[in-house]
Amino acid sequence: MESKHAAAILNALGHATRLAIYRLLVSRGPGGLAAGSIGDVLKLAPATLSFHLRELAHAGLIHARQQSRFIYYSADSAAMNALMAYLARNCRGENGAEARNEDASDAAPSFAESSAGAAPPLVKPVIHPKRRVT
Repeated sequence: MESKHAAAILNALGHATRLAIYRLLVSRGPGGLAAGSIGDVLKLAPATLSFHLRELAHAGLIHARQQSRFIYYSADSAAMNALMAYLARNCRGENGAEARNEDASDAAPSFAESSAGAAPPLVKPVIHPKRRVT
């Protein structure tokens, strides 16, 4: 997977509505769900739904198939698995170590394996000087 493709997938999932659609489709399995049913479940207008489905399809996260008069959408689990492998392979550097080459052919380690013994970084909260924290 190339960095541009990974960024497109992450960008597509970075919107709350698209993430909700993707989660719904994953929960329905390979059979998917008709477009109208997706809109009904998530209470989305047809134009809004169409826009978000197009973005998810463009990123390669969902597939559409026509069955009689209806279009059924289903999640592409292979795309998500490829993204997870890419992230595991390229984003596991510790203490400023360089990320691995994205074209490396070795198998991606499990997340538990790559983070074993690594302490989480200390992060200070950033508070805007003009905003009041409640």
